[in-house]
Amino acid sequence: MFTANRGRLALIGAVAVGAVVALAGCASGDPLGSGSSSSAESSTLVVGSQDYYSNEIIAEIYAQALEADGFTVDRQFRIGQREVYLPDITSGKIDVFPEYTGDLLQVLDDTATSGTPDAVYSALTKALPSGLQALDRADASDQNTWTVTKAFADKYNLTDIASLKNVTEPITVGGNSELETRPYGPTALSDKYGIVTAGFKPVEDGGGPLTVKALEDGDIQLANIYTASPAFDSGNLVALEDPDGLFFPSNVVPIVSAKVDDKAAAVLNKVNAALTADTLVALNAQSVNDQLAADKIATEWLKKENLI
Repeated sequence: MFTANRGRLALIGAVAVGAVVALAGCASGDPLGSGSSSSAESSTLVVGSQDYYSNEIIAEIYAQALEADGFTVDRQFRIGQREVYLPDITSGKIDVFPEYTGDLLQVLDDTATSGTPDAVYSALTKALPSGLQALDRADASDQNTWTVTKAFADKYNLTDIASLKNVTEPITVGGNSELETRPYGPTALSDKYGIVTAGFKPVEDGGGPLTVKALEDGDIQLANIYTASPAFDSGNLVALEDPDGLFFPSNVVPIVSAKVDDKAAAVLNKVNAALTADTLVALNAQSVNDQLAADKIATEWLKKENLI
C-alpha cells in the first residue's frame, strides 16, 4: 500500500528545509525557541496547532484537558501550515499536535493509496517516523473538498469532481498557497481528470470566510474548503463528490512525542472519543459565526462533556 522508506526520505528532506528556514528566521524570534533547559521545561508538554481556526480549537481542547489532569502545557498555536510545523514535530519540539490522518499520510508517504478511515489510520501509524505516535483517531473529520457555489453547480450540472469537465468558462482555483503543490491540487485535476484551470489565486484563511466570499463574488470558481466548515450550512455551497478517492479520509488524530506518557495519552484519547463529526462543525460555527475565542469554545465544550 505504501513505501515507508520513501516517505521518510521525503520527510527528512522536509526537516532539512525546515531547519534552514528556522535558522534564517532566528533574528525575528522562533516561537519554538529552545529557551532554558530547566527541569520544569523538560516536564512541560508543548501543544501546537496549525494556522487554522478549527485546528486551534482542537489544540486548545487538548491543552485544557491535559491541564485539568495536572499537566503543564506550553501552547504554540497558529504556527503555520504543515510545511512549516512538520519539521518541529519530527524533531521533538512539539509534543502534541492535532493532525488529520489522510492528509498527513499523503505527506509522509507519496505512494500511499486511499481507503477506509481505519485503513488510512493504520497506514499512518506505520508511516510515522521513529519517536512519534498516533493516538486514537476521532470520529470527527475535516476533509478537503473541491467546492463550488450552488449556482455554479446548477449552471453546469456539477455533481462530482470529474463533472468539472462540463464547465465552459475559465476556472480559477482558490485556497491556501500550499494547495498549489499538494497531491490533490490543481495539477491533480489536470493529470487525473483532464481539467485545465485558468490559474490559482491564494486565499490564506484555510477555506474560511474569505474563501467563501471569493467564491460567491466570482473571484474564484473552485475552492478547497474543509468538510467541517459551517459555511456548508447555508446551502449556497456544493462540495463535489469524490468517488475516485482523490482526497483521503482525514480524521482528527493527536500526533504525540515520546514525552506523552500513558496518563497523558489516556486524557487525549478520552477527548477524541467524544469528538464527533457534528461536534466539530458546531465548534467551528461558534468560531466563525459567533466569533468566540478558541479558549472559551474549548472550556464550554469540555465542561459540557464532563471532561474537565
